[in-house]
Amino acid sequence: MSLESNKQLCRDYFTAFLAGDTDWMARHIHADFVRHDPGLPFEVRGPAGVAQLHDVLLPAFPDMQIPLLDFVAEGEKVLVRLRVQATHTGAFGDMAATGRKIDIDVLDLFQIRDGVLIEHWALLDNLGMLKQLGALPA
Repeated sequence: MSLESNKQLCRDYFTAFLAGDTDWMARHIHADFVRHDPGLPFEVRGPAGVAQLHDVLLPAFPDMQIPLLDFVAEGEKVLVRLRVQATHTGAFGDMAATGRKIDIDVLDLFQIRDGVLIEHWALLDNLGMLKQLGALPA
């Protein structure tokens, strides 16, 4: 695939994620896919793992928006700089809804092989998010 095709696959990933599009996930996320994310209390593997992540995050942040800011592609990898903007209106782990808004920076590095996502490294501003939610002092 071309570098532009790889970037488009990543754009499409975020669209499918927000929509909970498990058909897209099954076609474009490898069964052995793994997301490396130290902020999660569970492992994200394969299309089912991405769907599980959706099912954990979207009830807590149902108005989530993900502005995609920058894409850098080389070989099989695409780095995406984005923001996560949402309102915390549902339970998030042990935290009850706060009604507070979050706006955090994220760097996502994807590896693509044969037109499917095979690996993902996620770096989110979890500290900033916890401060914005009031779980930690600002």
